[in-house]
Amino acid sequence: MRSRQPCTYILASQKRGTLYIGVTSDLVVRVWQHRSGTVPGFTSRYRVFRLVHAEFFDDMTGAIAREKQLKRWHRRWKINLIESGNPNWEDLAVKWGIAEPISTRSC
Repeated sequence: MRSRQPCTYILASQKRGTLYIGVTSDLVVRVWQHRSGTVPGFTSRYRVFRLVHAEFFDDMTGAIAREKQLKRWHRRWKINLIESGNPNWEDLAVKWGIAEPISTRSC
């Protein structure tokens, strides 16, 4: 995984918990922003920090189109998508070595 590459991602508060769908050109930085709370909003308010799904694209146009598509999906479809590639809802940011486990955060 390259650090700077267009990406659509899904964060979760816990297994089958609150979901957040976003798009970024730098997943490492964006995950850090969500986890550190430097950007106030939905994810910090509802503690949605676990990276459970990511799709990478060659250009930002494709990533944005996919984000819009996923946001229109029913919740069940989103859960099915996550579980098709990540059945245990592992935190991919930790698995890929781009973030520390959430349980070590003091908040």
